[in-house]
Amino acid sequence: MYKRVFLIVLDSLGFGEAPDAELYNDKGANTIYHISENHKLTIPNLQKLGFANIINIKDVDKHSSPIGAYGLLKEVSLGKDTMTGHWELMGLHITEPFLTFTDTGFPPKLIKELEDRTGRKVIGNISASGTEIIKDLGEEHMRTGDLIVYTSADSVLQIAMHEDVIPIEEQYRISEIAREITMKPEWRVGRVITRPFVGTNKDNFKRTANRADYALSPVGKTTLDYLNETGYKTLAVGKINDIFNGQGINEFVKTKSNYDGMEKTIEIAKTKDFKGLCFVNLVDFDALYGHRRDPIGYGKAIDEFDLQLKDLLEVLKDDDLLLLTADHGNDPIHHGTDHTREYVPIIAYSPSMKGHLNLKIRESFADVGATISENFNVKQGKLGKSFLENIKEI
Repeated sequence: MYKRVFLIVLDSLGFGEAPDAELYNDKGANTIYHISENHKLTIPNLQKLGFANIINIKDVDKHSSPIGAYGLLKEVSLGKDTMTGHWELMGLHITEPFLTFTDTGFPPKLIKELEDRTGRKVIGNISASGTEIIKDLGEEHMRTGDLIVYTSADSVLQIAMHEDVIPIEEQYRISEIAREITMKPEWRVGRVITRPFVGTNKDNFKRTANRADYALSPVGKTTLDYLNETGYKTLAVGKINDIFNGQGINEFVKTKSNYDGMEKTIEIAKTKDFKGLCFVNLVDFDALYGHRRDPIGYGKAIDEFDLQLKDLLEVLKDDDLLLLTADHGNDPIHHGTDHTREYVPIIAYSPSMKGHLNLKIRESFADVGATISENFNVKQGKLGKSFLENIKEI
């Protein structure tokens, strides 16, 4: 048994179009390759784990003797959003995709109910960058007290409010109302997010750390639940606690960025003695670069991750297991600003491994959760097939 498992989700780092990509208007998507076409990647640590042995990456050679097990995961759930991807990683099969309102904004009936129940008008109601929409509408909000409502490519309703205009506790109350409204089946969104900001004008508006997420709970028990119920540590780093609405998680750590997330993970690996799972999400790849269609920024962020990965590899113990994967794609040269339906990578590594293995194409993201469950001898979900025995042999 591996004592500590570190599962790191490189949010949106897809590895080529999935077999059903055409159904999602994503034929031709390949996040990692198109990044490598626009930015020369410097990733020696990912390379030696077998990253370039999975698929072709421009200017990154396959390693002749990688130190990890490597392959691809295929998503079987319907959708290509953050929650669906993460929930499937932990064993759930999502057969009803979350609703998105990227192209149309939220329906008039929903907006009217939100206005009636909060006593405030709504402005915006479009798909937008959070930083850009407060530049565009923040001054109007300060004059009127109207709510800046917006969405994204994900299933999410976000409300931006100035902390001097609407006190933070009132902001949370408004978001709770929005969450209640969007629980209705016809408007069911994955998350409602409070997005507080401060500043005096569009040139100095800045979002604060008082963000609050109101997510749906997973539709069934996940690997996290089975670990938690059996007494194992389930430590969430970054967005993970929000994605699972705290379900099955017994400790969580907030992060400010990819860099901060990795620094906190390295510190955990150095100092925390536990049995269980440390589950990490690095969201900047998706939020700052994928959605903003910035392949060069995305590439530089991968380079930065690779440098920190070296530090993490150096502190892992023989009975630790590192798993690297993603939750969907977000090809930064693809049309639009949405996620892309792609395979995702799977890398498995422990210092106790003596060789390497091609895991090939796994039939579900849930193989990750099944592997973790088997390692700790806890109940597995119905979806997923463990590859624990494969990696123990190398």
